[in-house]
Amino acid sequence: MSRRLVNITLDNLDDLPRRCRRCVFWELDPVSGERAVESGDSGLEKEAWISGTLLEWGSCGKILYVDGVPAGFVLYSPPLYSPRSLAFPTSPVSADAVLLMSAHIIPEFSGGGLGRMLIQGVAKDLTRRGVKAIEAFGDLKWEEPSCIVPAEYLLSVGFKTVRPHLRFPRLRLELKTAVSWREDVEVALERLLGSMSPERALRPV
Repeated sequence: MSRRLVNITLDNLDDLPRRCRRCVFWELDPVSGERAVESGDSGLEKEAWISGTLLEWGSCGKILYVDGVPAGFVLYSPPLYSPRSLAFPTSPVSADAVLLMSAHIIPEFSGGGLGRMLIQGVAKDLTRRGVKAIEAFGDLKWEEPSCIVPAEYLLSVGFKTVRPHLRFPRLRLELKTAVSWREDVEVALERLLGSMSPERALRPV
């Protein structure tokens, strides 16, 4: 099973689930978002946001493909690019952090560690760009796919609560912690391969 993580661009934006492709919950303020949905322009607004953010800031999302099929995605940006973030009771996002806006794994691909792979990809990208942390507003009462990420998922991939709330806590992931996941795996592999004789390591399985 091949897994491939690529940056979201205008060329692959249509690989997002249909509902997410047209969703502008994070990209616009509440009033503008409702107006866009009512007028049927939300898809165009999504494109405009992706285009503008790519040009001004750089990569702002990733799509994960499993055997060539879109299996999940994640969107992120500085809070300045997400007017909706100011509407949360636990805002604002810290000045040294990037906001994880939304993340979603297609149900048939859930349970395979893809959610952690998405966050690892974001962490690697942002670390290269000098960002210190990722923050997100989690939903403690999440029951079905929505624009807000389940708090349980965020906690499971290493986020810690920095601003508690009964429904929408703000959580934070220090990027040095996220990057260490991959380093730990690489060290373990090196030890395993180093303990093998060359003949055993190269023997067909």
